[in-house]
Amino acid sequence: MERLDNTHEVVKLSSLLDDKPESAIGELRPNVERLPFTIRIVHDESDLEKAVGLRKAAYGRHIPELGTKMIAEDSDRAMGTTVLLAEARFDRAPLGTIRLQTNDRAPLAVEHSVTLPDWCKSGRLAEATRLSVANGGAGRMVKTMLFKALFLLCEQQGVDWLIITARSPIDREYEAMQFADIFEDRQFIPMAHVGGLPHRVMAGRVGIARQRWKEARHPLYRFVFETRHPDIDLGIKGSTLTPDTVRFDEHALGRKSGGATTIDDRCDPQHY
Repeated sequence: MERLDNTHEVVKLSSLLDDKPESAIGELRPNVERLPFTIRIVHDESDLEKAVGLRKAAYGRHIPELGTKMIAEDSDRAMGTTVLLAEARFDRAPLGTIRLQTNDRAPLAVEHSVTLPDWCKSGRLAEATRLSVANGGAGRMVKTMLFKALFLLCEQQGVDWLIITARSPIDREYEAMQFADIFEDRQFIPMAHVGGLPHRVMAGRVGIARQRWKEARHPLYRFVFETRHPDIDLGIKGSTLTPDTVRFDEHALGRKSGGATTIDDRCDPQHY
């Protein structure tokens, strides 16, 4: 039997079934993987402090002048905003965080720097910001799982388009996840909410991500869409912040499409 510890990024359920009766195995056999960390919604000021600490460290490595200014923001506590936090299962150490804001109650952060095209007015938008991951070997896995949790969050909130801003070379990672430019191809625009640094403004259509990733034979397709990760918990437990969410059913991924997708240079939804 494989033992879960800090040296393992993923433990497959099949390694834990050796001593289970056949009836139990039949129920558990679908792709289920446990992680050495959990991902949940920030629900109090202590959680938010962990997220802000991660932001300071992560931004400080790449944009020191911005990292030193990182504090909890009003938007962290605003209605329509959800902050996710990844923590080590061993000691609850913070490993990663990302924030999702919808445009239901206020303009998105990106809208302080650009005017979004008219098609954005016809659907529910969300923007992912403040992605921060602790330095270390598990960073890539934590980032991948944060984006899976982000996708699940977009699904449960009925988001039509997910918008991100990305500096170089991180923008190529979003291209690989089927995001594409809203404005001119690979145009970098100064963003007020990230210290005025040039970022690409990119978007993905949530409703057809599953289909697009499958057609593209994306290497993470099964991991994101066909594997259940019980360590992602998007339920709300006594929150003193105000995330606008409901508990999700990850099994629903097999019954409907979702996620981010490619768009043309003008990000015109008529091309879908």
